[in-house]
Amino acid sequence: MSNRNMFQGLLSVALLAAAATPAFSQAPALNPMSTFLKTMYTNNFNNILRTADKMPEENYGMRPGSQKEVRTFGQQVAHAAKFSFLWCAQAKGEKNPWAGKDPEQLTSKAEILKVAQDSFAYCSEVYSNLTDASGAETIDVTQENGRQTKNLRMGLLILNYGHNAEIYGSMVSYLRMKDLVPPASEPRPAAKKQ
Repeated sequence: MSNRNMFQGLLSVALLAAAATPAFSQAPALNPMSTFLKTMYTNNFNNILRTADKMPEENYGMRPGSQKEVRTFGQQVAHAAKFSFLWCAQAKGEKNPWAGKDPEQLTSKAEILKVAQDSFAYCSEVYSNLTDASGAETIDVTQENGRQTKNLRMGLLILNYGHNAEIYGSMVSYLRMKDLVPPASEPRPAAKKQ
């Protein structure tokens, strides 16, 4: 699936979910689309961080097969951070703080967790400042290959969320191969009876 098709599909889902958001709350949100996207992004990246933390360091170099082109578990985490920095910097209209460096070259769990936490903090500011109006603005984007394009600010942030969801899905498989339960799938505590 191309990035464009993935973006269009994710945008459709986000628009439908955002439109339904007021029906599930007592008062309609002022910025339903951006509020919905921020919540989804935050929940997803928290799952990435919790999963990265749960995986023992000795498994950070693990691949699910013998193909060298497949990312290791650690590279999956760093890949999410790498593109979060890229797309959030573009949405923010500033230089990527990791331009010229590749987080996927990091190997220790501590370094990889740090770059993932830093990218989450960096992007959280972008998502927190997003409104439906600012998300609808068309912005100039310089792609990795230097090509100049235009995109909606919210489009970049939806792309970032969708990409992170894809990476999280891969990370879950790595945990399962090691008989580890992903944090989001752990049993929930029983509700207290009143």
